[in-house]
Parts: sequence; structure tokens; C-alpha cells
Amino acid sequence: MATSLKIDDALKSRIQNLASQRRRSAHWLMLDAIQQYVEREEARESFKQEALSSWEAYQETGRHLTGEEVRTWLNTWDSDDEKAPPECHE
Repeated sequence: MATSLKIDDALKSRIQNLASQRRRSAHWLMLDAIQQYVEREEARESFKQEALSSWEAYQETGRHLTGEEVRTWLNTWDSDDEKAPPECHE
């Protein structure tokens, strides 16, 4: 699919300079930038939706972990005594 973008001269020049430095085409550079942006924004949206879902579940059930419980558990990661995640409680 072909798509047109209107890019001001200053940005176009910056893209061409960077593409030259990277030994890539300006097209490759722009496509890579768009792909990275979309992936980052999709991940951000996924994180946001997961947080909203978790908040709704908490509001419905009241089940949670305290920050201290999570920190204590995380501090066991990569140790000889790594613990399983704690159980949520009310």
C-alpha cells in the first residue's frame, strides 16, 4: 500500500542526513520509525487496558497485594530462595 506524507523541508533534510549516516534509504528509516512508534503505542495501550481491567477487578473484589508484599517477593527474584508470587487478599 502506498501512502503519501507531507514532510517539511527541515525534517526531510534531517531524515536524509540520518539515512545517509546509517547507510539506509530515507524510506527505510521512515518505515522503521513508524513501525517502532506503532509498536510502542500498542504496548502503551495494552498496558493501559490491563491497568484499567485490574482496577475494575479490584473494585469488584477488593483483592490486592500491598506494595511491601510485592517488594518482598520481588527481592527474592534471582536468588537461591526465589519465592512464588504471594496470594491476593482482601
